Amino acid sequence: MSQKRLSLLQRCTLAIVPRLVAPLIALLGRTLRWEEVSEPNALPDENPDVAIYCFWHRSLLLAAWFFHKRNIAILISQSFDGELIARTVERLHFLPIRGSSSRGGAAGLRAMQSALTSGVAKYAAFTSDGPRGPVYVAKPGPVKMAQLTGARIGTFYLLAEKAWTLRSWDRFMIPKPFSRVVVSWALPVTVEPSETPEVPLAKLQDAMDRARALAERSISHRIRGTRREIYGPKPEARDAGL
Repeated sequence: MSQKRLSLLQRCTLAIVPRLVAPLIALLGRTLRWEEVSEPNALPDENPDVAIYCFWHRSLLLAAWFFHKRNIAILISQSFDGELIARTVERLHFLPIRGSSSRGGAAGLRAMQSALTSGVAKYAAFTSDGPRGPVYVAKPGPVKMAQLTGARIGTFYLLAEKAWTLRSWDRFMIPKPFSRVVVSWALPVTVEPSETPEVPLAKLQDAMDRARALAERSISHRIRGTRREIYGPKPEARDAGL
């Protein structure tokens, strides 16, 4: 984003806010209790050929800490809000790629492809319903990326047991300190070359819906005192994978 097009207030915001927010995310993230749950054989360690991952926009803050320092490129819109997010996640060691389904989409996908094929990034991540929604509706960007790279698409969802929910289009979630957070994984989606774009997009939507439902069931069962049946390893226990 050109600095010449920004107001003085916007320039000051960009200079100050990411420097404050990134440490606050790190501080909050260290208080959270993380648990993973997955469909059978859906964990990243079990799917090393998956290089593209999708999640819903409302989980962005949680994902920014849980997946920091893991060599991930993330597609972020070219708006002012996108610039603010990009500068913040860059401080958490993500590689922000500018573009979206509404602005600079093709250029953004090419840049993501280049980051993956060159080895600059190990994974590409998409907020599949971003940047403007509608909420929980998958967009075709990850499918196009899979067609360009031949990689499969993994899906996950992050849900805090206790959180503030903003009155925004995405129902953005801010976890309360010391909350339990469930990270859920659905089986990866394979994009076949012979498929029309609508087919893998429908499969992606279904996988993302299943990941969200899995996290919601896990939270609900915990509240009722029922033990979950499927557990994933703790983040610090993983030596490889996302």
